[in-house]
Amino acid sequence: MRFLRRLRTDLAAGQNLEIYTTALLSLVLAVLGVLGAVGGQVLAAATLATLALLAGGMLGSRRQVAELAAEVRARGRGEVSAEDFLGADKANLMEHVRAAQDIRIVGVTLSRTLRNLVDELQRRAIAGAVVRVALIDPNGSAAEEAARRSTIPDRAEMYRNRLRSSIDLLRELVETPGTAGRVEVRFLSFVPSFGLFLLDPQRPGGRIHIDIYSHSSASGDAVFTVLPHRDDQWFRHFRTEFDSVWEHGRPADASDGFPVAPGA
Repeated sequence: MRFLRRLRTDLAAGQNLEIYTTALLSLVLAVLGVLGAVGGQVLAAATLATLALLAGGMLGSRRQVAELAAEVRARGRGEVSAEDFLGADKANLMEHVRAAQDIRIVGVTLSRTLRNLVDELQRRAIAGAVVRVALIDPNGSAAEEAARRSTIPDRAEMYRNRLRSSIDLLRELVETPGTAGRVEVRFLSFVPSFGLFLLDPQRPGGRIHIDIYSHSSASGDAVFTVLPHRDDQWFRHFRTEFDSVWEHGRPADASDGFPVAPGA
């Protein structure tokens, strides 16, 4: 039964077809030879064809092994393709957010991020998760700095407009019943060098997504992900980066339209 299950799996995936074909042909030839149903010349030709098929399969397998070995050697020399670790988005982000108990986000305006995730962040905070968000301060010079960085120095107001919508969403998040004390917002007097999205960074199953900000807003940002069991050094590095950014952020208060924290 185990063999039949393995056979169905391989056939469905198109794997090891040359092995199964060779085995089937060998069995057929053996039966025909015993029964004397074919002549010696036909049997010899069919045997050679079977051996050729087997050799072709072995060559394919050797080529795959050689390609794999070359890739491993390239990785050892640091010659890894950027396609292997950079992406255009955060893979399965919503799925991971839904399971997270500790969510930390750093960005410039976070307008798209918050627009896409605010509902799920509300649900997570109500369920007991802690949510911390840091973005640039709308009242300082960070908007002008962000505009200069994006090569549009005369359009700082565009960043302030994006910040207004993000702050409105964050106010709604903070004021959601059942989230008291679980949502924190801080404003940065500087533009962060990269974006951070940390999910359960103190747990073995955590992950950190890093956005490499582009100077041209139209080109999109590259994203890569670090995991604690695979990238321990860099995982700790970016977790510390968040802590440093958070420490230097200004807590949102009543002057920003946020409710005053109890005891403040």
